[in-house]
Amino acid sequence: MKNAHVVAIVDDDESFRVAFANLIRSLGHSVAAFGSAEEFLRWEHLHDAACLISDVQMPGMNGIELQSHLLARGHRVPIIFVAAASEPKTRSQALASGAVGFFKKPCNEEKLISCLERVLAKRKA
Repeated sequence: MKNAHVVAIVDDDESFRVAFANLIRSLGHSVAAFGSAEEFLRWEHLHDAACLISDVQMPGMNGIELQSHLLARGHRVPIIFVAAASEPKTRSQALASGAVGFFKKPCNEEKLISCLERVLAKRKA
């Protein structure tokens, strides 16, 4: 890939995935979007992801399971979770496991982008 730092988006909701990919690209960042956790894990540039924005509830592997899978393999990509509905326990588990943000859909785009920009600024430092 030309740009070594890419924002990865994993969400089975195509409209969310496309909208956020376009928003992030408009900010000048490279984006790779995936419809499932399994698809993301098959991506040949997985280690190029500077940040991962992931849905929590998806068919197959959910976002929390994806986070656990990545951590078990030593991949420490910062993760921002988005969830249509979530229980406080899920949010707590995600944050305790290292998630850098957790937002309820529909997300406040400004807050999510602010969180993303903080993550990317740290990666550049």
